[in-house]
Amino acid sequence: MPFDNVGRPGPGRGAGERAINLPPAVLWLIGINVAVQLLRSVLSDDTDASLIQQFGLVPAAYSGGSTDLLSQVAAPLTYQFLHGGWIHLVVNMVSLAAFGAPVERLLGVRRFIFFYLSAGVVAGFMHVLLFSDSVDPVIGASGAISGVFGGVLMLMRYVGSLSSILPVAAIWIGLNVFFGLFGGTPGAAGEQVAWVAHIGGFIYGLAAIRLFMPRQA
Repeated sequence: MPFDNVGRPGPGRGAGERAINLPPAVLWLIGINVAVQLLRSVLSDDTDASLIQQFGLVPAAYSGGSTDLLSQVAAPLTYQFLHGGWIHLVVNMVSLAAFGAPVERLLGVRRFIFFYLSAGVVAGFMHVLLFSDSVDPVIGASGAISGVFGGVLMLMRYVGSLSSILPVAAIWIGLNVFFGLFGGTPGAAGEQVAWVAHIGGFIYGLAAIRLFMPRQA
């Protein structure tokens, strides 16, 4: 904090203003994701691989008769807090800060958290439906963040028109399909993009954001 020559707060920031001016739910989500990645960084490779298999979202766990009920119930949430590396994490957290802050300020903390997590769950199960036999775990917050991005675009519609968001939505979906088929997730150890999850979360965000908006007094 800047100070003048008599020790009072200077004009740079107010005395009660945070250095990182993000709303609380976004800050907590970023903090939890970073803490999980730090914890994983001290685990052995075998232990980390077991953790990913247990708490990542594995489509075959739902179609192959798995009896691991804990993993089946927890994975749609826990996979959202696991990432393929630090670059993957940073890209997602920067996106969460950019898209999540305005949405949380409109929805409030509880509505935003429910919207965010539910977008991730829907995104994950879209991937499960299309790749039901896959034994590869899906990890990352991208599905949830895609939902928040869809919500941001729909909120922009209220200050413009629906036609103004259609080109952005079409380009975004097209890029996800392209990189999903021909490229990997940045920083995610070369893993393919779960593009179906991204698109599923995005469409959910477009469609569901209005259900989470606070009622006008």
